[in-house]
Amino acid sequence: MTEGRFETGPGPAGTRFTEIRRFSDIDSTNRYLLDEARRGAAEGLVARADHQSAGRGRLGRRWEAPPGANLLASVLLRPPLELDEFHLCTAAVALAAVTACVAAAGIEPSIKWPNDLLVGERKLAGILAETVGAGEADAQRALVVGLGLNVGWPEPAPGSESSPPGGPSGGWEPSGSASRSLPGAGEDPREIGRTATSLWRESGRRPQPDALLGLLLRELEPRLADLEDRPGRDRLCSAYRARCATIGRSVRVSTTRETITGTALDLTAAGHLVIDAGGPLVTVAAGDVVHVRGPADGRH
Repeated sequence: MTEGRFETGPGPAGTRFTEIRRFSDIDSTNRYLLDEARRGAAEGLVARADHQSAGRGRLGRRWEAPPGANLLASVLLRPPLELDEFHLCTAAVALAAVTACVAAAGIEPSIKWPNDLLVGERKLAGILAETVGAGEADAQRALVVGLGLNVGWPEPAPGSESSPPGGPSGGWEPSGSASRSLPGAGEDPREIGRTATSLWRESGRRPQPDALLGLLLRELEPRLADLEDRPGRDRLCSAYRARCATIGRSVRVSTTRETITGTALDLTAAGHLVIDAGGPLVTVAAGDVVHVRGPADGRH
């Protein structure tokens, strides 16, 4: 566990995010806020890092980028929801991130169920939610939602209009950490670009991560307010469904018990994925999804 010094600043005015703690280097912003939640920290605390040494996504996947290149942040929430509705907070963060990307770079990503942002078929961001106090009384429960959003890495493809001067490195200097395992180290940057992308790569614009975080938190506030009543939750689910790129696609979904292959038909009112696997419809509450190219979605 690494936990260096941090700088403290205010969050956007008029939101519940009153304190942002910024680390130059930390193992995981999610881990830090989970610990703070156990100590009784209030809702609205935000942790933001220039670099994470142990950042992770679903199934423990690792993703590192040059320090300062991307937006790496987590928020601490204590939502007025039942545990089986906590996933709505992930939807709220995804929707807020979409709107922030539009405002900052003119890029409107879609959402891959349950927790990724895509531009086309390339991943722009991932979201990871983790719970504290699941077996305790409502007042002790907390949810930490982490976001890794690619702002300046991967860099634009060499030769593109937005390609940085000086070739693929673009002048990134990982603060003396050349030995760190960064994405694409020793790989052709074009190979990275086949599966991942960034706001810079897509738009030629590279917003500052701190400014992007401010936009995201302002957009997140009204969506979290929607969680307080049923009509608001219904609005949130409807907005999420409208941006979900998984609906209508051929998919392969891995759960803790099985792997399901079929066509994603819809989302339930609770946000669960409904799959036609050739027999009775299957409803999946959580799983790892692969979009499969095939006749069901017109992609060959």
